[in-house]
Amino acid sequence: MKVAIAGAGLAGLSCAKYLTDLGYTPIVLERRDVLGGKVAAWQDEDGDWYETGLHIFFGAYPNMLQLFRELNIEDRLQWKEHTMIFNQPEKPGTYSRFDFPDLPAPVNGIVAILRNNDMLTWSEKIRFGIGLIPAMLKGQAYVEEMDKYSFSEWLKLQNVPERVEKEVFIAMSKALNFINPDRLSATVVLTALNRFLQEKNGSKMAFLDGSPTERLCQPLVDYITERGGEVRLNAPIKEIQLDENGNVRQFLLRGLDGAPDEELTADLYVSAIPVDPLKVLLPQPWRQMEYFQKLDGLEGVPVINLHLWFDRKLTDIDHLLFSRSPLLSVYADMSNTCKAYANPDKSMLELVLAPAKEWIGKSDDDIVAATLKELEKLFPTHFGGETPAKLIKFHVVKTPRSVYEATPGRQQHRPSQVTPIDNFYLTGDFTMQPYLASMEGAVLSGKLTAQAIANAHSPANAAATATQSIDSPLATNAATA
Repeated sequence: MKVAIAGAGLAGLSCAKYLTDLGYTPIVLERRDVLGGKVAAWQDEDGDWYETGLHIFFGAYPNMLQLFRELNIEDRLQWKEHTMIFNQPEKPGTYSRFDFPDLPAPVNGIVAILRNNDMLTWSEKIRFGIGLIPAMLKGQAYVEEMDKYSFSEWLKLQNVPERVEKEVFIAMSKALNFINPDRLSATVVLTALNRFLQEKNGSKMAFLDGSPTERLCQPLVDYITERGGEVRLNAPIKEIQLDENGNVRQFLLRGLDGAPDEELTADLYVSAIPVDPLKVLLPQPWRQMEYFQKLDGLEGVPVINLHLWFDRKLTDIDHLLFSRSPLLSVYADMSNTCKAYANPDKSMLELVLAPAKEWIGKSDDDIVAATLKELEKLFPTHFGGETPAKLIKFHVVKTPRSVYEATPGRQQHRPSQVTPIDNFYLTGDFTMQPYLASMEGAVLSGKLTAQAIANAHSPANAAATATQSIDSPLATNAATA
């Protein structure tokens, strides 16, 4: 049974991988000439990689980690010390750490918070801890109910001091969804905090040892094609064409470079396209359906990712850093954190500019100039004096519509993977699953879509495989969700 999947990001590739495990033949269609979607990466003329975003893997990503095991590429994850490191703007060039000891959860998280005396007072820590009790005791149902509030509003309702938000959660909110806590749904932050506090290694971080395109996406492609599937680049969907019953008759692919359009027919069809272009592509008859109308409440958030190469080492820290800058979100010296980008003498900083709404239309030169001003505050010893650090080259990657902007009320707009159309399914991190918009959410959504297809359209040899490859992992996820 053939399944045509539009989109070769993590959701589309994961869906295809699990469909091959279930006995289907997936055909993945990617409009661009690069794999990965929101984790895509490119090589420049010097052979250096630059990426769509700064991609971090957490211990609380069970589906992603399972995928690495199934692909036999676990060794490509470079796990870092179990800590969170924040810049201290009031003390330029210094850092504050939350170090997690080797103790069970949530004790290790509580100790990490209590031992940090740079950012919060004891009174603030205690009041914040008391505020978290409802989320920890009432679980995911409570967390999802809090989607009606921004995180700033939720903190006020819990009588958490404003300084807690300023010192810690502006940085964390920008890292989670590229917007500030006064706009971010409380559900997003509470979901992350619950994972971090309830799983011993939930907040432990890893970097991939090279570009996501080569080190994660290509192994997925190899897995799919070795089992009879197909992955095609430069294959944009021009139109979803319907039959007389309103089901999908075929995907019409746009011909490139003067080639004619191509009609592609399959037994089943999946959209792994981000929500913004999906809304444009929807056939007119579907737009009257409540299921698809809900998508109008979801819109991608703008994101800017920068790569800056310098003529010297700016830091020897091998970890993610929370900048606590009004302009920047998180950053890392990839020459320290990533094996393929290693350089003992020079730094390559990868930084996320957020919120990016006011910057997405500005020139690359303006964005880099503003970023360098912020870096002068973060690294005063390297940019002051008679011989300041020199910028060798840079790349700016703009994504006008990235993950959906998780403002309050968005949960009700997230669709299930099963649509009202008999032979058409959705996958993607914007679809409903407990990990919100993230790499983990994308992988889990792909797995859920494959399971939904197997439940409704199982080929003769899928039943036994479905139990082994899909049902068991999802049962584990349900227990930890």
